[in-house]
Amino acid sequence: MKKFAFKKKENLRSPLQAGFKTPPAVHRTFVIMEKCVRPKEKGKNMRLGVVGLCGDFRTLTSDEIANIKALEFTGLSFHFRSAEIPSVPPDACTRCVQMLEAAKLDLVQFGITYDECLFHPDAAVREAAIVSVQRGMATAVSLGAHHYLFRPGSLNPDGAWTSHRDNYLPESMERLIETLKPIAEHAEKHELTLVMETHAVSIMGSPETCREVVEQVGSDRLRIVMDFVNHFQTLRQVYDSEDRLNHIFDVMGPVAPMAHIKDISVQNGLVLHLDEEVPGAGELALGVALKRFDALYPDGYGLIEHLPAEKIPLANANVRRIAAENGVNIY
Repeated sequence: MKKFAFKKKENLRSPLQAGFKTPPAVHRTFVIMEKCVRPKEKGKNMRLGVVGLCGDFRTLTSDEIANIKALEFTGLSFHFRSAEIPSVPPDACTRCVQMLEAAKLDLVQFGITYDECLFHPDAAVREAAIVSVQRGMATAVSLGAHHYLFRPGSLNPDGAWTSHRDNYLPESMERLIETLKPIAEHAEKHELTLVMETHAVSIMGSPETCREVVEQVGSDRLRIVMDFVNHFQTLRQVYDSEDRLNHIFDVMGPVAPMAHIKDISVQNGLVLHLDEEVPGAGELALGVALKRFDALYPDGYGLIEHLPAEKIPLANANVRRIAAENGVNIY
């Protein structure tokens, strides 16, 4: 098994300009990926969707659809427990698809949830994690999902988005990559695009690590969520957010075809507290993120997420306003 090691890279805007100290094969991948980023095509506009405003795909209602349409979103998202997949009624997917098609709404992401960690030291746990992720793929395909969302997990028993010192051991990363390979192979059979969630507190903590994991697995069906808010690790990065956002997009952009749109607020305290915020109400240069994503994916989807229903209209209005101010057209 090939040894995986984290690499230290300069915090400059472009991986190529930075002269990354990467092996030749990885450097060639950087070059190929950047050459494949096409200029924006005429007539294609960014699209905006929402996580929230609807619950279970099995019980989707006309009222939920009306609420989404009232805000002019064209896409939505569902999350679902892997363990419940076997109990999905045979006609549930057909009913949901018919309702979405009638409303001209896209299912942008179908997120699968589970408790197992993909890089747990116990091989039996990793095998169970593979089964949990693979179990929902056929359902996602039946629903017509653009992306299949999943998470790496954590060695902290308190949950997938909690930190643990052993998350950062080289052997943890090695196990993660080996676990991802059969998951990606299964997605290839279903012609389904995976998007893995990432975060500063997780094993997928930096843009560089995220991109390297995709390259190590080597499947066109494994991609990353462009959740740029999750990759701010210092106060200076937040206050110099334009530079940080450009770095995130330079490194992760070519392998992150779907975005989560949020903002960051800095809270008072004697240690660092960075909280998610309504887009446009925080510290980030959100226009930079929208422009960079739009340039990479001319008709790609951004999803507003992690907000109570009463705050979604403000978030929607802010994102559309900031996009217009920065020359980004939203369909």
